[in-house]
Amino acid sequence: MYNKEQTQHLQQQTLSFLNDSDEHIEAAPVNLLRQVLRFHEYRYYILNDPLIADAEYDRLYKALEKIEQQQPGLITADSPTQRVSKGLIKDFPKVQHLVPMLSLDNSYNAPDLADFDRKAKELSGLPVIAYCVEPKFDGASISLIYENDLLVRGATRGDGVVGDDITTNIRQIRSVPLSANFSAYGIQQIEIRGEVLMNKDHFKAYNDLLEEKGENRLANPRNAAAGSLRIKDPREVNRRNLEAFLYHISDITLLPGHHASPALETHSGSLKMLWELGFRSPENEKKVLTGIDEVIAYCEAFEKQRDTLPYEIDGMVIKVNEVAVQEKLGMTTHHPRWAIAYKFKARQGTSKLRAVEFQVGRTGAVTPVAKIDPVLVGGVTVGSISLHNEEYIREKNLRIGDHILIERSGDVIPQVVKSFPELRTGEETPILFPVSCPVCGYPLEKPEEEAIWRCNNSNHCPAQIVERIIHFNSKDAMDIRGLGDAIVRKFYTLGYLKDIPGIYHLPYDIIREMEGFGNKSVTNLQLAIEASKKQPLHRLIYALGIRYIGEATAKALAQRVEHLLDFTTLTIEELQETEDVGPKVAESVYQFFHNAENIQMLKQLEDIGLQLKNKKKELHSSNNLSGQTFLFTGTLNQLKRNVAESIVEENGGAILSGVSSKLNYLVVGDDAGSKLEKAKKIATIKIINEEEFLKMVGEPEK
Repeated sequence: MYNKEQTQHLQQQTLSFLNDSDEHIEAAPVNLLRQVLRFHEYRYYILNDPLIADAEYDRLYKALEKIEQQQPGLITADSPTQRVSKGLIKDFPKVQHLVPMLSLDNSYNAPDLADFDRKAKELSGLPVIAYCVEPKFDGASISLIYENDLLVRGATRGDGVVGDDITTNIRQIRSVPLSANFSAYGIQQIEIRGEVLMNKDHFKAYNDLLEEKGENRLANPRNAAAGSLRIKDPREVNRRNLEAFLYHISDITLLPGHHASPALETHSGSLKMLWELGFRSPENEKKVLTGIDEVIAYCEAFEKQRDTLPYEIDGMVIKVNEVAVQEKLGMTTHHPRWAIAYKFKARQGTSKLRAVEFQVGRTGAVTPVAKIDPVLVGGVTVGSISLHNEEYIREKNLRIGDHILIERSGDVIPQVVKSFPELRTGEETPILFPVSCPVCGYPLEKPEEEAIWRCNNSNHCPAQIVERIIHFNSKDAMDIRGLGDAIVRKFYTLGYLKDIPGIYHLPYDIIREMEGFGNKSVTNLQLAIEASKKQPLHRLIYALGIRYIGEATAKALAQRVEHLLDFTTLTIEELQETEDVGPKVAESVYQFFHNAENIQMLKQLEDIGLQLKNKKKELHSSNNLSGQTFLFTGTLNQLKRNVAESIVEENGGAILSGVSSKLNYLVVGDDAGSKLEKAKKIATIKIINEEEFLKMVGEPEK
């Protein structure tokens, strides 16, 4: 979409803005500011290769927002500020597609594809056909209409003829341009088909957030994407980080006096056009192949790498590449004759629900877990499946003894798709949810606004105590290696470990004599437990397992106080002044720090030597790494990796997960691997060693 000269010009203009005052930015030509913001949206959402930090983009965005607030007459329909609607959607009107959205014929093996090719050659009269092959995205189908270069409508597939108008929600998806230069191709109106997705990382992050809030996890990215499109609050749609791939042009009206562009003569050409206009088309994933044998080989090879993709696919789509040949082949009432879907091997299986166990988590949530006849699904043998809550069991119409269909997508946990009531014999029994805790017998409670039953006997329920100890030790909390789930449960059963402070009073002499332990393993455990006392305050807050508190919120809370027990003096209203802390989180924190047993535990931990003070580094106040990004590779000699990363964050910097043009510093230790080689190819990345990093942050070498 942007050539080298345009990229350089817009980046130079960006730097000019960022080096200037806010007042001067707000005095700049508004169209230039919009152009710069659209350029960086393209780099971030289409190429996944940003050239500026998020905070820098936000600064430019807020400048544009301020200009438009002061001068509403300058607002345009395609302004970056016009994506997020501030009101709720009352309903989704029905709209008719310009061209029906037909289904695709499916194939499951090479003979099916060979038969498709035979029919296409017979109908077209061609001895060999060129095909365009692209991934079959596993998301929610959409149809977009642009008129005079502006997005005017977005709709769901519906029944293929009529769908729901979801234009407001489509505008929240930042990989969908609000305007595109179709007029350069002589196009006045165009209808484009595509798929809305939630990539695997965003799906996992969103599910983790739901779990922290005590809400149900979503079954799979496809359901998450489809459900998001019908949410009535566009702001929530915006928060879900949806993406859209556009892969088919279904209808075109040309500008008067114009002829169709050569780009539209082939399917691959239309994908390239969409890509160049700023859409996420499968331009980089597609392949044009001659003859069905090449297609079959390519599909079989692609299936082996499906799990390496950042999004879910369930097959490949094979389309005749020449549009003229497509028109000659035509379509049935159900599907086009010029396209077929090659479906990958099934990731579903059937089994029998034998029993349901009720497990109690660290926050008291009671989760039903189905025990099924083991079945191989997606390469993994599944014997247990979470049933989430009582409402989920009711929705799926599940009974003990039922035959059920289960599904596993990629690395996502298995889910029950449905039961088969028609196969019931009369011997099936209802699943009865307990009224008291299955572990301690305490009465269960369920607030009206929640779907989960809970045991509120938090400090005396053995299951909750064990789960809290396990969470306390986890990698992102106190990082006590050698004290994993099984060992915690064993020590608890033997009476060696009854609560969190007990971690620091383990009977090491007795443990050394136990089977599976020895001097070295016990010494390592002692060292890990002792090292945990030095963990910063935000890790301790996260480790306590307070309901709704994730890592990000724990960091925000840590900056709120000088000492952990200062939270006992804050009101719910004062807690809400903390970033990322709303009413529910504030209530949860308030209750935790007004529980006498919790306060006693914290005082014990401080007496033991844990860090309850917020020891802000002197350099933190200078924020000298603000806006800088870091990545560590290889073995560091003076710092543990997590300590080095914490130093960066405490000084205002950010840690990236991989090497890209948005990385500022790669800190290299011993035996650095592929990250170093990749970084050497990107001129903007500064490669430094551990000693240079320590000098940057003012840490004395050890």
